[in-house]
Formats: sequence, structure tokens, C-alpha cells
Amino acid sequence: MKRIAILASGSGSNAENIIKTFAAEQDLDVILVLSNNPEAGVIKRAHKLNVPTLVFSRRNFEKEVVEILQERKVDWVILAGFLWLVPPTLIQAYPNRIINIHPALLPNYGGKGMWGHHVHEAVVANKESHSGITIHYVNEKYDEGEIIFQAKCALEEKETPDSLAAKVHELEYEHFPRVIAEEIRK
Repeated sequence: MKRIAILASGSGSNAENIIKTFAAEQDLDVILVLSNNPEAGVIKRAHKLNVPTLVFSRRNFEKEVVEILQERKVDWVILAGFLWLVPPTLIQAYPNRIINIHPALLPNYGGKGMWGHHVHEAVVANKESHSGITIHYVNEKYDEGEIIFQAKCALEEKETPDSLAAKVHELEYEHFPRVIAEEIRK
């Protein structure tokens, strides 16, 4: 059984999708959700699904989070809408075992400040023909880890950031749990 922790900062719809998908798996178990935001919707979602949660601050992120993950024998860490840069100590503790999803086709529209609606606004403003998702390993820089998987969607002539966000969410829900499971099972 591979033990998984999810780090999230926001509403937690991807975290919920992962938890529900893996509940039916015998070899994958989401045992913990951690958030840097005490008001994050992911906390309520995790509680409804009987997954323990912990909230942490920037002050205790680097040392205590690694200790908590190791104490709970976490094998893999998944970022699902987590907005902080992952510190080197966590990357070193989980080499090639931290996976993130980004709501655009990296390397475009990545980096600090490029998350959620900000990404979709930039893609639409630049009149791109396609957007999508990138699932990648995490390294010491925002959105620069090795790409595992990408999926595309076309932008329509009158695309808005909101309509694009809906398309990208569909890709996230369809592919993120599957790609995580494939990587863990390698």
C-alpha cells in the first residue's frame, strides 16, 4: 500500500477527486491532506471523506511538514492547487515522489504568480489556440520539474477565462488521478 499526502491551498476539488478515485484502489491510500490556508475548502472536503487534515504556517513548513510526512510513513506527495514553492528539504526527502498539476501547457504560463485564474486570463489575452494541463515532478523552481503528462484543449473564438477554466478542470479530473497512479505503480 502506497501512502499519499496531498498539499492544497484552495477549494480542493482536485484533492477530492483524487481521494474518491483512490478509495476504490487497494494499493493507493490518501492518508493526509495538508494546507497552508486555514480557510481552504480542501479541509472541509477532506473531513467529509474522513481524511485527516493539518494546517501549517510558513514558519513550520520546511521542518515540521517533512517530519509529519515521515512520521506517518507517507510514500508520495501530491500538490493539488498548492501555491507555495516547495522547500529543498521536502524535495530531498521525497526525490521524484512529489507530483504537481499546472493549469496550462508548460513551459508556457508557468512560474510564480501563474496559478488558477491568472493563467487562464493570460492564455486568453494572448489569443492562444490551445491550453491544457501539465502534470510534472516538483523541483526547486516553480513549474520547472520534469513533465510527466500533458493534455490539450482548443480555445474557441469567444473563449473567456471562465470557460477555459471549465475545460481545464475537466482535463484535470479526467487525467490527474490516473497519471498519479501510473507514476506510483512504476
